[in-house]
Amino acid sequence: MSPRPLLKRQFDPAPTGPRTARPAAAPAAVGEPEDVARQGVLSALRPDPRPTDGRYPVAWLTIVAPYGATPTATSQCQCGRDRSATGPAEVLALITDHHTHRTACPLRTPQEGRAAA
Repeated sequence: MSPRPLLKRQFDPAPTGPRTARPAAAPAAVGEPEDVARQGVLSALRPDPRPTDGRYPVAWLTIVAPYGATPTATSQCQCGRDRSATGPAEVLALITDHHTHRTACPLRTPQEGRAAA
């Protein structure tokens, strides 16, 4: 019968004594062109390609209505309003409530007089 082949890989034993360090690579001369260095960032301060008109989102209405499942909705606003609804009738009521909040939200309609202070 022949001897069985080794199934595990045989590794060299780890060195036990000190080893000499390899010398570091010589630094490139100052001002020497390198291909990799020339492919850097084009410019750190580029103008914004999408100018804005000053508007930004304040309120969000999220509706999830998967086919054959119960619809849900959330209405959130930066003024602190956070409401949710589950079921067809409640979701429709929340949509109406979200629309009326958009017209009365203190962040969207500036207040005047004593109410502002």
